[in-house]
Amino acid sequence: MNKDLKTYFLILIAGIALVAAAALIYQFRTHKESAKDGPQLKKKPERIVSLAPNITDILLTLELQKQIVAVSSDTENSPLVKNIKKVGSFWKPNLETIIASKPDLIITLDFEQQKQIAKSLTRLGYPVLCLKLEKIDHLFSAIEKIGKVTKQQKNASEMISNLQTRLDALESRFASEEKVKVLWVVQQEPLRVAGTDTFINEVIKLAGGNNVIGPTIQQYPSISTEQIWASKPEVIIQSAMGNLDIKKQQESAEKFWSKWENIPAVKNNRIFVIDANEVLRLGPELPRGVRIINKNLRIKNTNENQNIRRRRK
Repeated sequence: MNKDLKTYFLILIAGIALVAAAALIYQFRTHKESAKDGPQLKKKPERIVSLAPNITDILLTLELQKQIVAVSSDTENSPLVKNIKKVGSFWKPNLETIIASKPDLIITLDFEQQKQIAKSLTRLGYPVLCLKLEKIDHLFSAIEKIGKVTKQQKNASEMISNLQTRLDALESRFASEEKVKVLWVVQQEPLRVAGTDTFINEVIKLAGGNNVIGPTIQQYPSISTEQIWASKPEVIIQSAMGNLDIKKQQESAEKFWSKWENIPAVKNNRIFVIDANEVLRLGPELPRGVRIINKNLRIKNTNENQNIRRRRK
């Protein structure tokens, strides 16, 4: 084979390799984009499984209750899904029960326990929409994606617009109020608090408060006694743990914080244990949660706090 012919074949082989590589890159990107946007369904799903309460809330607001065939066992707030099959908890979904529901769409959240279930279901050929839902912007994106995959784009668009309008109105309304220094506790022992790179921080701001925790490496850092003294919170809010009695958790919190009696929040009895399902569910009822937090931030003193507690009983 002469030199020119060898060169020709080398160029031809290199060209074929480049075309093949480009095709693989295109296929990878297309697959990645498809996974990002969710499954491409040809028709509206008729059997939907929701693995999180806030996903169920979105589906119900989009008027898809007839399509929901199973939900996580933590979904307790709506009579519309009270008697629907449960497929394990938010933290521990049950693969076999999900499959037994014969879904044509499963919607999960993007965190470790549910991602593993999502991968298993995808390998088995089930259409799965896995959503990142950690910030308010993620909520709008999640609604849009759910609307697209369920063929409810118009309802989803209206829902996003309505939600944005309500949140903007609350932010504008509370912006004129005096800012309150807030310490939000997510775990009492060992003590962990909400940092600034969290959904909780977004809610604090919307409700008219300032998070006393500055920038941190962790989203939910542990803090020292010195940091507690230095932060001087005017209000301490604790997320209620599980389904335990909130009144007892309130009493426990007051006892725990009594050792810091000179902190403004403790001195004025402005310590509140709040049901996380009411204020921290990142879904359609977010504006209601913001209003509840704002009301707690405006309670000024011990007597007012005690009067409100008596009315709650």
